[in-house]
Amino acid sequence: MILIETGKILAAFAICWLNFVIVDTYFGLPKKPGVLGAKVIGEKIENVGGNINGGYFMGNIVCSPDASAGTLMASIFYYLMGFEGGLIAALFIYIGNRLCNDTGYAGTIGTITATILIYLFSGFISAEYFIAGMVLAIFSIQGVHHSAASRLLGSIARKMGRI
Repeated sequence: MILIETGKILAAFAICWLNFVIVDTYFGLPKKPGVLGAKVIGEKIENVGGNINGGYFMGNIVCSPDASAGTLMASIFYYLMGFEGGLIAALFIYIGNRLCNDTGYAGTIGTITATILIYLFSGFISAEYFIAGMVLAIFSIQGVHHSAASRLLGSIARKMGRI
């Protein structure tokens, strides 16, 4: 039983990680600091041996609701209220982006894609696993090793042609 639970969390982690990294990269988080504070974070990460573009990505995550926040919110609201909850989370993320003067839509789109993904996988993986998976996904980017994570994010952005 514990192996099945762990497998579901790891599967949700992979789905969430891909969702938020692809959406955020597509919408240009590694390209430039989109909100106040992201430039400072990107430069600090570069100063410790990281990639400036990955640092901008990470700085944008910290300073405005992006697809990582959207995926987490979608998972929580989906768990509480079903599919409609995911759509309500998208509205909240959209409002948060406007409050942060974030001109992008990565957070809103990430919330919507996460809601759809949770719905599509709901027969196998329920929403609570996506909550745990997204916490792990955020931790893997923001909490383990900044310079290594920033280099990975910069590499992904280059491969996607976004920088």
